[in-house]
Amino acid sequence: MGELQEKMLRRMELKNFSKRTIIIYLYHVKKYVRYYGKSPDRLGKEEIEKYLHYLFHQKTSSSGIAQAYSALKFFYSDCLERPWELEKIPRPKTEKKLPVVLSLEEVNSILDHVNNMKNKIILMTIYSGGLRLSEALNLKPKHIDSKRMEIRVEQGKGKKDRYTLLSKVLLAKLREYYKYYKPIDWLFPGKSNNPICSSTIQRAFSSAKKKLKSVKMLRFIHYAIALQHIS
Repeated sequence: MGELQEKMLRRMELKNFSKRTIIIYLYHVKKYVRYYGKSPDRLGKEEIEKYLHYLFHQKTSSSGIAQAYSALKFFYSDCLERPWELEKIPRPKTEKKLPVVLSLEEVNSILDHVNNMKNKIILMTIYSGGLRLSEALNLKPKHIDSKRMEIRVEQGKGKKDRYTLLSKVLLAKLREYYKYYKPIDWLFPGKSNNPICSSTIQRAFSSAKKKLKSVKMLRFIHYAIALQHIS
């Protein structure tokens, strides 16, 4: 794509797209270009429709096709500044599943199988505050407001700041954790003065999963991963 790729990247950065969105959009446009073997500015409505239909027959997930649709729409509308002509092509609906409602006993059971104190507190923070994994790992001590009983989440989904509730139980556990680890820059530090690696928390989930024998308990792993977008 050359100059067109640079232009697309520049436009996305100016619009303050997340790094993940930028990677996904570039991936789909490059895949589209490879499929036809032509510069995308020489392709139009007919080629886009056929390509999306091709993805459907390739058993691409509905969310994957929706991502491709959005990436191509951004490329043609914002980069090539062409009118988007695919409004009549139905955008695939992504599947929506209701989360499993867990009992307090189920929550406690999974946490009881996490031995490392830091990992356990991170999982408690995620569950109690309704945070995503990345949001929890990027917390700093100053984000815990014990007076207002709030947790400040900076640059969460959509790069928006927000507040979430801080429970008394979590606050007590965080105070125990703070006395033991004495974090400075990051609430949950890892190596080289960076937040702890997300894969560490993923392994903590996997280890707890192996220890659980009840099928009912296994539902917690599925729920927590889906809710917190741990991949």
